[in-house]
Amino acid sequence: MGLAPSPGFRLFVRYWLPALAYVALVFSLSSMPALRPPVRFPNADKVIHMTEYAILGWLLVRALRTLPPLSGALAAGLVALAIGAAVGVADELHQRSVPGRETSALDWIADMLGLSLAQVAYLWAKRSQIASPPAGAPRDAV
Repeated sequence: MGLAPSPGFRLFVRYWLPALAYVALVFSLSSMPALRPPVRFPNADKVIHMTEYAILGWLLVRALRTLPPLSGALAAGLVALAIGAAVGVADELHQRSVPGRETSALDWIADMLGLSLAQVAYLWAKRSQIASPPAGAPRDAV
C-alpha cells in the first residue's frame, strides 16, 4: 500500500515545478557561450527573448494563482510581471560573464514585452472560459 502524494505536493508538481524548471532552462541557455538564434532575420534575438519570456510569464501567473492572496488573475499577473522582470535582469547580468554573450537593455525590453503579452493572453483566456463555461459547470467554477 503506497502513500498518495499530498495535495500540496501535487500542486507544486503541477504548477510550480514547470515555472521553476523553465527558469532553470532560461539560465542554462544563457550560460551557453556565443549562442545565436536558430533563425536568421533582423532582430531574431528579440523575437526569441519575447517568446521565451511570454512562456515564463504564463507559467508564473498560473503558479502564482495557487497562492490564496494572489488567486485573482490581475494580482497574480502583476506579481508575475515583477518576478519575470527580476529574472530578466538577473539573466542579462549573468550573460556578462559568459564568453560571446552580452548584456542588452533591448533584450530586457523584449523580455518585458513577452511577459506583458502573456499576462494579457492569460486574462483573455480566463475571461473567455468564464464567458463560456463547460456544459453543466457553474460560471464561477472556471
